[in-house]
Amino acid sequence: MSKSEVLKAIRDGLDEEEGRRLSTWACPSREAVRRLPEESIRLGHRQEFALDTDRILHSLAYSRYIDKTQVFYLIKNDHITHRVLHVQLVSKIARTIGRLLRLNEDLIEAIALAHDIGHTPFGHDGERFLSELSQRYGLGAFVHNIQSVRFLEKIERKGKGWNLTLQVLDGILCHDGELHSEALNPDRDKDFDRMAEEIDRKSSDPGFELWPMTLEGCVVRMADTISYIGRDIEDAIRLGLISRRDIPARCREILGDTNGTIVYTLVEDLVGNSLDRSFVRFSPDVGDALRRLKTFNHERIYMSARVKRQTPKIRLMFELLFKKYMKDLDFGAEDSEIFRGFLDGMASCYRDETPSAAIVRDFIAGMTDDYFLDQCHAHLVPAIEPMMR
Repeated sequence: MSKSEVLKAIRDGLDEEEGRRLSTWACPSREAVRRLPEESIRLGHRQEFALDTDRILHSLAYSRYIDKTQVFYLIKNDHITHRVLHVQLVSKIARTIGRLLRLNEDLIEAIALAHDIGHTPFGHDGERFLSELSQRYGLGAFVHNIQSVRFLEKIERKGKGWNLTLQVLDGILCHDGELHSEALNPDRDKDFDRMAEEIDRKSSDPGFELWPMTLEGCVVRMADTISYIGRDIEDAIRLGLISRRDIPARCREILGDTNGTIVYTLVEDLVGNSLDRSFVRFSPDVGDALRRLKTFNHERIYMSARVKRQTPKIRLMFELLFKKYMKDLDFGAEDSEIFRGFLDGMASCYRDETPSAAIVRDFIAGMTDDYFLDQCHAHLVPAIEPMMR
């Protein structure tokens, strides 16, 4: 046998082993569906969802996680969670759950690592500001779930996209960890046409709830919540926004009062209530305590006056920068960063099919916090000329 035949035989053996090892409710690699068939994948040594993980890790959007904040921005503290750490925590927690439930860990890892790729600079505040501008310019609401899929399908590789599997893209689109779910049951009957319909519906109504098509996608959505709920509390305590005794007594009693105990309790409860079932769920007591803790975090951390102190300035910068790039596109200012740093080399299908406002939205959404601030400093802060002697 040639080397390629040996490697393919190994891959076929892994696919067969999945059939014996995985739960009835898992999504095996052989069920992966791509928009465009790729013969080289079928002949290669990597399983379908493992290949998606590799493509995600090598995407430019993934590399920009390194400087995108999670909750607390414009704060110089090396121990505060950034988005790159958050997605790694989601991946680790979700794969642990998936291993115990005998699900496909490759599919879980791909969804988890890519689920926040569409996030703007400055977290959910940035998402809200960019959404306001998108609607003002007739684009519909900006939703980071949708933007994650958009980056991976239509913008990465200069507009070619990565041709990821439907199951991975669906898990990214439906991750909605901010919504409270005590139980999740997969909505399995989906294809690419259905995904397009869900994107349109979600864009027109950001509150519209979607359910992943795989149990692996449901696990990632639960793990998203598990990964941030206690971690945000630890960050807030470190910054002096709250103290540990502020955590509601009922939540402390059931979930614990440290990130470690909260994560352990939630994972243990979710696995214990989901084993060998077609859905994932928390027990009623734990689910209620988690809902209470989400409310506490929202009121005492995310809406804290100290956290929101800089938001009016950030909103103004989003608006001014958006207008600046719109003007650059209208006047064909090819020395602008939106041409040199984004559109240069982009596939003609993207440039021809994407209105100017959507190009600006895509460019800003992909920025890191520091790059956004650098652009504001370069274009919005008046230059100071030296005085004549």
